[in-house]
Amino acid sequence: LLNVLPDKQQEENKCRKVYVLIKSLAVIGAGLGIGNIAASAAEGTARQPEATSDIRTTMIIAAALIEGVALFGEVICVLLALK
Repeated sequence: LLNVLPDKQQEENKCRKVYVLIKSLAVIGAGLGIGNIAASAAEGTARQPEATSDIRTTMIIAAALIEGVALFGEVICVLLALK
């Protein structure tokens, strides 16, 4: 294969691909984590209906923390990609 791009541009393209991959993994991980929390909360509510409000509150706080971590990961990847 012929190298049409200079080495520096090829390296930058590889780095951007890695950043996109890392950002994708952060989003997928956050989605899986929040889905797991929701499933556990639904199961807990089914087992103990009187604790629904406490379970819901805990679930929302945990989901917000997971979203915050995912957002930080995305911001870091964007900052590194624009560097």
